[in-house]
Amino acid sequence: MKILYALQATGNGHISRANEILPYLKKLGEIDILLSGTQANIDLNFHIKFRRIGLSFVFGKNGGVDYLQTIKKINSKQFIKEIKTIPVEKYDLIINDFEPLSAWACKIKNIPCISVSHQYAVLDKAAPKPLRFDPFAWVVLKYYAPCKSGIGFHFKKYSKSITTPVIREEIRNAYSRNLGHYTVYLPAYSAEMIINVLSQFKNIQWHIFTKNCKKSYSEKNCWIRPINTIDFTDSFISCEGILTGGGFETPAEALFMKKKLLVIPMKKQYEQQCNGEALKEIGVPVLNSLKKKHYDKIDTWLNSKQKIAINYDDNIEEIVHFIENEFEKYSVKPILNNIDFYTPKKLSIQLTSG
Repeated sequence: MKILYALQATGNGHISRANEILPYLKKLGEIDILLSGTQANIDLNFHIKFRRIGLSFVFGKNGGVDYLQTIKKINSKQFIKEIKTIPVEKYDLIINDFEPLSAWACKIKNIPCISVSHQYAVLDKAAPKPLRFDPFAWVVLKYYAPCKSGIGFHFKKYSKSITTPVIREEIRNAYSRNLGHYTVYLPAYSAEMIINVLSQFKNIQWHIFTKNCKKSYSEKNCWIRPINTIDFTDSFISCEGILTGGGFETPAEALFMKKKLLVIPMKKQYEQQCNGEALKEIGVPVLNSLKKKHYDKIDTWLNSKQKIAINYDDNIEEIVHFIENEFEKYSVKPILNNIDFYTPKKLSIQLTSG
């Protein structure tokens, strides 16, 4: 069987998830990979057959999406041309992680496309939403990469079509320790703005990761480093706490590793606002910006001993089983009858101190 696995390179979560899922999908047949987008900072560990520009949101430096730069980068003629270059009709199965080119190619040609993404879970009626509804953002999220069916990833199983996060193997098997520093990843803020705020907390050592510098340097009590998987993971597993944006994978891994977590969702990024609401329900502190008016809340978080821990089970085989079942719906012969899949244990949430 021929499979097309299409994923988005805006942000790092899609690539991290693909690196975990793809080895299991190889049991199903021959896999080709389509990668579109321009904002990822980590590498895919597999050969990419189709590399396209696609559509990417551009992050700003003041906490949100830079819509002006995003619009400037949109080339509708190029987008349509790229859609035509994706031969979805030549594949038996299309798996999509929020990738627009393959999704629209399938929609135009009426070919089934299975979503495996966090965005699919955010769109679920049962998933948490902010009180202030943003109809434009909702339409963008819904039609950016439309799929007929799928399984979504979220912090909790809010419905039957939602499962828990895919935790990277290096995080799941890591030796978690506490060396006292705090790890920071806020891609929508400039390093200068982050330093200006966090340097006020003089007794804290900050490891700040950014895509806007090419080599490490220190300023006051802040150590600024270019974002890369190895250095970030090393800082992550040995930190006291994580200060990050409202993405999905980094907060999920922080919860799994029992790290203190503070989240600042991007402005005007509806998906991250939804994530913020979900994290609030779990008990994670959430700020709406990185500004001086929030110093007291940051200080309270730094002095808090409470950590929220969630034991996310290894669910990749569950995901592959779902994909097989969806595949069978389209009158294709089952191919995994001889593989046993386990039923994930019930998700457990606990509060710990110290």
